[in-house]
Amino acid sequence: MAKETKNALRRSILEKMLLTRAFEDRIAHLAAQKDRLPGMQILATGQEAAVAAVLALGPEDVIVTNHRSHAHLLARGATPQSLLAEIMGKETGVNHGKSGTLHMAVPHLNVLMTSTVVGAGPLLAMGAAFAQQYKEEDAVTMVFFGDGAAAEGSVHEAMNMAGVWHLPLLFVCENNCWAGAQSLKDHCSVSNIVTRAAGYGMPGKLVNGNDPDEILDTSLEMIARCRQGQGPALMELATYRMRGHGEYDHQEYVDPEEIAFWAQRDPIKLFRTRLEQDGVVDAAQAEVMYRDAEASIDAALEFADASPYPAPQAAFDHLWARAEEETGRI
Repeated sequence: MAKETKNALRRSILEKMLLTRAFEDRIAHLAAQKDRLPGMQILATGQEAAVAAVLALGPEDVIVTNHRSHAHLLARGATPQSLLAEIMGKETGVNHGKSGTLHMAVPHLNVLMTSTVVGAGPLLAMGAAFAQQYKEEDAVTMVFFGDGAAAEGSVHEAMNMAGVWHLPLLFVCENNCWAGAQSLKDHCSVSNIVTRAAGYGMPGKLVNGNDPDEILDTSLEMIARCRQGQGPALMELATYRMRGHGEYDHQEYVDPEEIAFWAQRDPIKLFRTRLEQDGVVDAAQAEVMYRDAEASIDAALEFADASPYPAPQAAFDHLWARAEEETGRI
């Protein structure tokens, strides 16, 4: 990749990271207000560097994500307006107010679904990758899951069959050190999930999950491998969950020194500093990116607040898939 192209991509990564942080900070603020947002809000503060993996994909590629999905969806191109409206249950939401924050899909961006059944995503992604292989498509599937999900049998089954069938599937484990209120050592016999890759006949790589450059380079390498028909791969992002499992969770069980340690490794601060040092952006440009992100979220909230709720009869829409004759595909 040419240096200019790479640096343009790095600027886009910073923009998406800033947008994600602004979006989720606003969600946290709204969630603290009584009756402002329905449902449970689950955020990925501290894990924004994962957007680099999404930006390494092509438009033809498929994503399956999980309950901590905002960074992935925004990086893929979903608008803050459509996501915030969806979270608020509005008709203008990306799924017309039916999915809420935990079940969003963006079909036109090839985001197959947000699977909140812990550990189910890799199985669904395996099906998507099998379809790509069967149809001989020049495409891959990327699935995000956490270290907690990695303890589920379904993840092992998906990795095993992906290896057996040599599927074009990139498993991305965001190891944020916590599964709900359980630390990694309480539910996992190894310190790194990536060590399991060899058992399924696939390469695995542990990367700094707070370093977008490392994530981007590894993603590009592994996606190319999958696209060439060389089978699946596993990438583990070593990162940290800076907020509770959900906004109801105040993390009383976490050592404050641990949170302080990771706060010094904020991926946005580190990446912005690096891009300024590399001459990719200057301080003024970075500030414009920050203000643009905040303005985008202001506009999204205004849009969502002004949007109507779905009509009651809309509950009967989109209950069935369209017939194959109509869609031209299975």
